[in-house]
Amino acid sequence: MKYTRLTKQQLDELHPEFINFLATQSITASEWSQIKEERPEVAEQELDVFSDLIWEGVLTKVAYLENISEQHMHLFHCAEKEMKLLSVKVMNPDIDLTTKIGFDWFKKNWQSDFVEYLTAAKAYSEDSNRDKFELIRQGASITKGELYQWFERVITV
Repeated sequence: MKYTRLTKQQLDELHPEFINFLATQSITASEWSQIKEERPEVAEQELDVFSDLIWEGVLTKVAYLENISEQHMHLFHCAEKEMKLLSVKVMNPDIDLTTKIGFDWFKKNWQSDFVEYLTAAKAYSEDSNRDKFELIRQGASITKGELYQWFERVITV
């Protein structure tokens, strides 16, 4: 498996897509039930292949990722050939960026001496989707990039 298996909730939400996936392999509903009962290892393999296909499709479309913790924001722009990082560090231990109060403080004080910025860019490895997946595995979320784009407008990235 290249990525990770989708959760039961994700699989439930993708039920129509999974039915289509089985249909492309000429597996009917009754055959699927039989496979699950008589050859569970084959059913597990099918779930893994489907999960990888879904992840591959999602990761190919990812343009922005964010990983926000109490004192840090790591904002990623997944460009075509490289991943750009905008890192924000809040040096006020009383501020927690994961809370509304902390983020509101940041919005008012983003230019203060209590906020440091770092930018970087890194070329992808041979597998850009795997690079994106690793960031997600480490806690990043897929976003539309509003925060990154806002910073791009107000500071030189």
